[in-house]
Amino acid sequence: MGRIFLGDSRDRVPPATGATRAALGERQHAKMLQGRAGRACSPRSEPAAQEGQSAASAPPLAAALPRPAWGPAGLRGAAAGPAPSEGGSGPAGPPPPVSTPGSPSPPPRLSSPRPAQSVAAMAEGGEGEELLRPPLPAGAPGPKRLCSRTCPAGGTGAAHPRPGAAGAGAGPGAGGSGAPAASAGCCPAAGAAAGPAGAAASGAAAAAASGGGGGAGGSLLQPESLLDAAAKRVAGSWAFERVEGRFQRIPEPVQRRIVYWSFPRSERQICMYSSFQPGRAAAGTASPSAASGSGAAVTGGGPAGSAAPAAGATAGEESPAAGPPPPPAGAPAAPSAPHGEGLPFRRGIRLLESGAVDNVLQVGFHLSGTVTEPATATEPEMTYKVAISFDRCKITSVTCGCGNKDIFYCAHVVALSLYRIRKPDQVKLRLPISETLFQMNRDQLQKFVQYLITAHHTEVLPTAQKLADEILSSNSEINQVHGAPDPTAGASIDDENCWHLDEEQVREQVKLFLSQGGYYGSGKQLNSMFAKVREMLRMRDSNGARMLTLITEQFMADPRLSLWRQQGTGITEKCRQLWDELGALWVCVVLNPHCKLEEKSSWLRQLRKWGEMDVCPLEDGNYGNELPNITNALTQSSSHSQDSLARPRRTVFTRAIEGCDLHWQDSHLQRIISSDFYVSPAYQREGESLLFNSQGQPLWLEHVPTACARVDALRSHGYPREALRLTVAIINTLRLQQQRQLEIYKHQKKELLQRGATTITNLEGWVGHPLNPIGCLFLTLTEACRLEEENCLEISDTGDTKPPVYQHVPVTTGSQDSGESYLSLALEVALMGMGQQRVMPEGLYAQDKVCRNEEQIIARLQDLELDPVLVQTLRKQCILLLEGGPFSGLGEVIHRESVPMHTFAKYLFSALLPHDADLAYKLALRAMRLPVLETTAPSGDVTHPHHLVSVVPSRYPRWFTLGHLESQQCELASTMLTAAKGDMLRLRTVLEAIQKNIHSSSLIFKLAQDAFKIATPADSNSDTTLLNVALELGLQVMRMTLSTLNWRRREMVRWLVTCATEVGVRALVSILQSWYSLFTPTEATSIVAATVMSHNTILRLSLDYPQREELASCARTLALQCAMKDPQNCALSALTLCEKDHIAFETAYQIVIDAASTGMTYTQLFTIARYMEHRGYPLRAFKLASLAMTHLNLAYNQDTHPAINDVLWACALSHSLGKNELAAIIPLVVKSVHCATVLSDILRRCTMTAPGLAGIPGRRNSGKLMSTDKAPLRQLLDATISAYINTTHSRLTHISPRHYGEFIEFLSKARETFLLAQDGHIQFAQFIDNLKQIYKGKKKLMLLVRERFG
Repeated sequence: MGRIFLGDSRDRVPPATGATRAALGERQHAKMLQGRAGRACSPRSEPAAQEGQSAASAPPLAAALPRPAWGPAGLRGAAAGPAPSEGGSGPAGPPPPVSTPGSPSPPPRLSSPRPAQSVAAMAEGGEGEELLRPPLPAGAPGPKRLCSRTCPAGGTGAAHPRPGAAGAGAGPGAGGSGAPAASAGCCPAAGAAAGPAGAAASGAAAAAASGGGGGAGGSLLQPESLLDAAAKRVAGSWAFERVEGRFQRIPEPVQRRIVYWSFPRSERQICMYSSFQPGRAAAGTASPSAASGSGAAVTGGGPAGSAAPAAGATAGEESPAAGPPPPPAGAPAAPSAPHGEGLPFRRGIRLLESGAVDNVLQVGFHLSGTVTEPATATEPEMTYKVAISFDRCKITSVTCGCGNKDIFYCAHVVALSLYRIRKPDQVKLRLPISETLFQMNRDQLQKFVQYLITAHHTEVLPTAQKLADEILSSNSEINQVHGAPDPTAGASIDDENCWHLDEEQVREQVKLFLSQGGYYGSGKQLNSMFAKVREMLRMRDSNGARMLTLITEQFMADPRLSLWRQQGTGITEKCRQLWDELGALWVCVVLNPHCKLEEKSSWLRQLRKWGEMDVCPLEDGNYGNELPNITNALTQSSSHSQDSLARPRRTVFTRAIEGCDLHWQDSHLQRIISSDFYVSPAYQREGESLLFNSQGQPLWLEHVPTACARVDALRSHGYPREALRLTVAIINTLRLQQQRQLEIYKHQKKELLQRGATTITNLEGWVGHPLNPIGCLFLTLTEACRLEEENCLEISDTGDTKPPVYQHVPVTTGSQDSGESYLSLALEVALMGMGQQRVMPEGLYAQDKVCRNEEQIIARLQDLELDPVLVQTLRKQCILLLEGGPFSGLGEVIHRESVPMHTFAKYLFSALLPHDADLAYKLALRAMRLPVLETTAPSGDVTHPHHLVSVVPSRYPRWFTLGHLESQQCELASTMLTAAKGDMLRLRTVLEAIQKNIHSSSLIFKLAQDAFKIATPADSNSDTTLLNVALELGLQVMRMTLSTLNWRRREMVRWLVTCATEVGVRALVSILQSWYSLFTPTEATSIVAATVMSHNTILRLSLDYPQREELASCARTLALQCAMKDPQNCALSALTLCEKDHIAFETAYQIVIDAASTGMTYTQLFTIARYMEHRGYPLRAFKLASLAMTHLNLAYNQDTHPAINDVLWACALSHSLGKNELAAIIPLVVKSVHCATVLSDILRRCTMTAPGLAGIPGRRNSGKLMSTDKAPLRQLLDATISAYINTTHSRLTHISPRHYGEFIEFLSKARETFLLAQDGHIQFAQFIDNLKQIYKGKKKLMLLVRERFG
């Protein structure tokens, strides 16, 4: 609610009947009113002593200005305590309230008249406390003295025309022009107060006494007026109620300028609240120019390239001028981005540029207007009413007729906001409505109310009548409060000063994205929300922590957490990554350098509450208890103990909870981050030797991930310069540690090399760490070197981003003549971190995270264009890694369970190869090792620390990502093979490394294929050396997979023959002669020998006759050897390969005959027999068929057996050869075949034609049909009748009625066979009678038998 004015804030005489001032207690009583809009305001009457006093005769407010406070950081804010009062007395007003994220809005504020007090008390507005800045050391440049003169072209900031034409104090509504934001390079003169309130007071006095100052001065560029400079500071730092509470009256020009400057001035912040996707500048990256200068010591911890936060702002509050100053009135709008037309910010700009914004009116702290959406093919033109409330350069609430339901502002709100920022002189400005009402008499007020009701009678008439009834009732609640609300009078002191954020929409959006389970792009959307939180933190917006709290609440309420816990299954990988980012963001939040103790305590309670919930995910799966405490090895804390190494339960919030114990009050730390010139003193006190290196540069001896978390916190909260300074100190510390580790290794090198193993001293690796320390340092350094695009607010719907472009920015911290750049430091620290020897963590997710983090860092490294400076850094660090011993993953000896360096080495090899090939190969060859897969562990491995013991007591630890690691090892080898093409010595070295270190046959086969492809380009000649390497690898694959199952084995064999063919005839001869060590007999005969002897191979090699004969001889020898070793599978292939050589063919045939009685099956023998018949050897085929019949047994019910065709073929072959062969095979058939239908089929075929039709020379064909009453068919007929009788009884045993018809047909076929005998009809009749007697119980069946057979 509003507050009550009893007197006008302008220089006017109140009416004689004005109400007396209310007591201060009335204001507190009025706060109990709920549900009102705006703040309550009532008419004010000035004290009697000041009645009749005009603005010109007002006492000069500048008399109470305190002197500026100059410190080591330059112009500082006023002291926290109240200044000595002059010309008045009274208690100072209360300090601004603490803004708690997520807290409900305070009750409506109603303000009573202000007691007379000193305007000097306004100086206590500088209550904010920046990072501690100790005195600068001797020799450092002092603070810059900023001037108010016009800045020259190319200076630190562009000057602006002096605002105001007729009077600087007049706002646009009074005929004055809007004033732009202050230049980044100019500030009030030295005599001005540092605090915003003091500046406002001086500006008010100057404006009131002089009437606003001179004219605009034509087109000359002039600094802004003191009134505007002061009003800006007040508008961005103090609630208007507080200003009113400090002074007895405020001239109207001052009010207008404060109201004018209270609207947000940065388009960047509008963009931040209207789009998920931030622009370049919104990411808060440090610009090269800002990073290379020392001006940061003057501007404080503000983001490089942007204005520093207001020195007088309360600690933790956001800077009102965090973005660039708005353009002067009439300046052209920023160019539109080619992409992102669908985003609200870009759509808002399009609406603004198309003239869709109209009827813009600013009444006090309320902005309204209409925005017209043009008609489309499907939608008509629509006009929406937009209303925006704001306070202290922040939008506090928005309303739009479009009914937007989203986290961020709609395009219409964006259009109206940008209209106010870009065209402030075209906006009608009025003071709060209570001020206007105060000027009216009773008749005017009544007319005003009646016209208002008439214009909106359908909407407001019920409310108007209700209010009238309450006012007329003396006992109503509304009459108990002195004053009335005013929604245009700004926020109350007690109101939370933060940008409007729809908490309910945040909850709903997060809940929706989580319910989608990572599908439909929900994971990307959640990551965008996390990025938005980081963007808010960087802009020092308190909504960052508030939004993160809302997101976390929904994450903890995710029903899948309970389900996963009940089922004992792990969180999905996508969801796990989101939880990691959530935990990392909370670490950033709690490490905010300007965080108040109350805020940190509140966050700590909430984090502990979340962490104690059963469903809270653990930090590292089931193995989170083996990671050390974040506060380990802190220089500022000695309370930790070794027990922290075995904490029972570490959740994703544990590190944030531990981060609450950290502080920024360490004097050494403060000096590091406050000055670029902090070096070792000439005379060090005891204990200071560990704080500096030998060059005098400061060190920061802290647990590395914790120190990097500090860097991330500084960077995330908009302190890039401080983050850079701390990063340099950390890198200097890592360098010193690396140097000392190298010295230690040199003393232990002989012993370690003899043992061949080492222990890992690092309890946790930096790559894959939850706090991502290496990635944090790398990003901090590269952001300082990144060349930004000109249009910082250009954003894209598609998310397409150009690769970053970097430039060298000299390091300004410490020694100025070091010649180093932040870019070279970024490369160095990435190499140091990636090369750290570290144990493979336990658990699938932790291991997968190591791999992902490594790939992310390498992807960023690949964005760096290696110039001579970076190449020098690369070579130096690679040499240190090779010589680093047990502290380096590329040292001479490593632990068996050390994380492999294959991916890292692949990057190093590719980067080094053009500059130092020897070093590149040396490093890559050393990285090829994978000791965890070695058959036996080194003897020195017994020193394995207890906390690294594998979970499963097996030869291999539980490396869940082993397959990925082996593939990376293969990629490294392939890269080296490709680079070594044409260099025989290097190829041989790489080949030996592959054969020694790669243990996967599939991967070696892939390498062989890669080498073959590289060696045989389509447009040039083959590389013989590389082809031989491919063949060697292929032969190794054959040997590795000879005795093991591999589904790609046939592919491998075929490929090897192809490779050997490309190499030449000698390679083919070699594999044929040594087949027993490479192939199975079946592979050797059916694939290898057959392919070698094919017509295509002979044409491909252009072989002459001796070469063909040599290959054929080797193939026949191979075939006979294989047939001897595996006749079952190789006999047919051997016969095929040897058929052109009579001796070899006879030998192969004899091998088959010898093996027929021992191990060969009837199927194999029938197949070979058919082959023999096809090749023209019918007698040999008959012999093999007869041998096959001895292995066959066909039961009575196997009338669909696959061998039936072979039996029929064998009988047909025997019948065609003659009576003797038929007589020889029939006994075998009768013995082996018991199926009646098969026997009857054979009998019928033998009686249809005469035997001996094969036409064998020397054989005589009688041409007579054979009789069934004589041998050999008589035996076959008797066997067939007997089979029918046995089959009939077998079928009747279990017959069912549905098979009766089928059974009758079966008897019909049996009768046909019976009738082939002379007395067959008698036998069949007796058979039927027997059936009737035996199965007379089956009456229905027997009835059917009688009907058919009598």
